Amino acid sequence: MTVPPQGQAAMYVPAFSMKQRVTMMANKYELIATNPDGSDGQLLAFAQQKRMAFKEQVTFYSDDTKTQPVFSFKARKAIDLGSGYDVLDANGQPIGWFKKEFGKSLLRSSWQLATAGLEADGTERNHTVAIVRRIWEFVPFVGEIPLPFIFHFDYADRATGQPVLSVERKVSVRDRYRISVPDPRLDFRVAAAMTVALDALQSR
Repeated sequence: MTVPPQGQAAMYVPAFSMKQRVTMMANKYELIATNPDGSDGQLLAFAQQKRMAFKEQVTFYSDDTKTQPVFSFKARKAIDLGSGYDVLDANGQPIGWFKKEFGKSLLRSSWQLATAGLEADGTERNHTVAIVRRIWEFVPFVGEIPLPFIFHFDYADRATGQPVLSVERKVSVRDRYRISVPDPRLDFRVAAAMTVALDALQSR
């Protein structure tokens, strides 16, 4: 086993993408490594979330056969999603957490994100898009339709203000997110869980 450099997460991936496949019954997410030339690399994880289901837990697998769980995120309290979500490794041990700041998210979604030695705050980059997205979510039935526009989230180290995580949503035939992780302390599993949560939990 390779020992990561001091200060680097056990599973650090500097750049990856997330492809979403929307079906009538579920949202399916593929987390794919990004090669140095920008092309797609290997599949890192696969997750599935049933549509209209209570979104208290999402499990990530090594591939779409869903035979080998590799990590997950789970609400701390099923009836109080504002309490946050823990990110767990394959053995169920916590490796990080994230939480939506509902008070700050009335017009512009804001999140807290943390893992070993790192605490970060994230918010939507574009204030206008944030407002339009809010209106979209409150329209009956329409809010369950995938968002038809781009939105981006940026996370910064709470202590230094340095960039930690950037999630950019690109609109295509299949929704695609580009994720950049400039801070090596942020474990891929925590970054991936946060990225899926931005899609699956945004309206909560």
